[in-house]
Amino acid sequence: MIPLLTAQEMRDLEHRSIQGWGVPSLVLQEHAALGALALLPAGGPLHVLAGPGNNGGDALALARLARLRGREVEVWTLDPAPAWKGDAALQARLWTGLGGTFRHAADPREAAAGFRGWVVDGLFGLGTRLPLEGPARAWVEALEGARVLALDLPSGLDPGSAEPAGPAIRATRTAAFGHLKICHGLRPARDFCGEITLVPIPLHGAPEAGMRLLERPRPRPSRWDGHKRDFGHVAIRAGTPGMSGAAVLAALGALRMGAGLVTVLTDAAVRAEVACQVPEAMVRAWDGALPEGVDALLAGPGGVADVPAWDGPLVVDASALKAGEGPRWMDRESTVITPHPGEFERLFGPGGGRTVRAREVALGPGVLVLKGAQTLVAGGGLAEVWVNPTGHPGLATGGSGDFLAGMVAASAAAWRRNPAGRTLRQAAADAVWLHGAAADRLGPGPILIRDLGPSLAALLRDIHSEDDHA
Repeated sequence: MIPLLTAQEMRDLEHRSIQGWGVPSLVLQEHAALGALALLPAGGPLHVLAGPGNNGGDALALARLARLRGREVEVWTLDPAPAWKGDAALQARLWTGLGGTFRHAADPREAAAGFRGWVVDGLFGLGTRLPLEGPARAWVEALEGARVLALDLPSGLDPGSAEPAGPAIRATRTAAFGHLKICHGLRPARDFCGEITLVPIPLHGAPEAGMRLLERPRPRPSRWDGHKRDFGHVAIRAGTPGMSGAAVLAALGALRMGAGLVTVLTDAAVRAEVACQVPEAMVRAWDGALPEGVDALLAGPGGVADVPAWDGPLVVDASALKAGEGPRWMDRESTVITPHPGEFERLFGPGGGRTVRAREVALGPGVLVLKGAQTLVAGGGLAEVWVNPTGHPGLATGGSGDFLAGMVAASAAAWRRNPAGRTLRQAAADAVWLHGAAADRLGPGPILIRDLGPSLAALLRDIHSEDDHA
């Protein structure tokens, strides 16, 4: 998992490195500047915007290093007589000691019209006061369409938020120092960052992060002589008249995810139409009893409102997510709920932002998969919220959630058979990442959810192949 930090979490890590480890803050700044400079194409002039704080110090260090390499560099400031403080004051002295000067534009748009080459945005970083006003706002508007390298984050973004609070620079590239911040991982703020490169700086230890970005899952280890039951038996209580397709897609999701056995338990009226579409699954009319040897149960797709009695791994989706029952499921061991935003509100009531609400409600052992653009995974005994970076708007179509629910159930069944050091939360997160990545493999635009099956199979083969050759 890739940590996504707030400004305070990053400051705490820097403070721990400076005070506890003894690394000078200027060393951090020099590493940041060197790493950022390496992201700029060789040759051509640089126009460096230096703000009044530490981000401005990073910018001044980059300007000096570029000048020492023979590049044409000019430094622009927000104030005609900038009052530098702390490390930025030393960087300013070093810059002027090399003969460097500071320029100020009464009209940033007029100044930017004459720019050639790249602009380096070092106006504001972790200490941004939003929304930007005055000269800072004028520079943001003046740089529309310019080639911009943002230092740590584009000016105008809040490092700890997905939502821009006002105008912000749209960078071509962003040099993220030390660790990614929340604005680097969550949209729409992520879209202001352009191509993001993580620039290493000497920090002591791992950060304490309340949010992390999902990464490509590792293949589950399996025996060479594995039997179908070794890969998990998923029971799916789904499918009512007029809604049999949800049961079909849930079964396909479970099978494509690798379940060894899938039993679909439908209303009697739709048993035949489900069975003829998924010959790989066992399809039975629901008689009130689960089959023997089940490893995970999925209930809810296709209009099924009641959850069968079961004490093992459980995935609750769609119609089974009843009003006010969110706390009940989050308090149940080995449980995953998979609501979309409307179902989430039905479960827990209205509230604030998605990430804040997800953290608030996911306090018990149950796992929350809050579907939508950048699906969130929370709960399972952890205070962190995990964010999924895969997927595109083509998944916003009927059946997408049913297919995902089947994938989550298969991952839960495999986890029960072979935990291999993972948690149920990790198993659910793997399914979420793969679901989006299978869509990404198909390319942008509308998709038929059934097409996720072959795409997922090819993706899993690639992952296994990459792991074999690692």
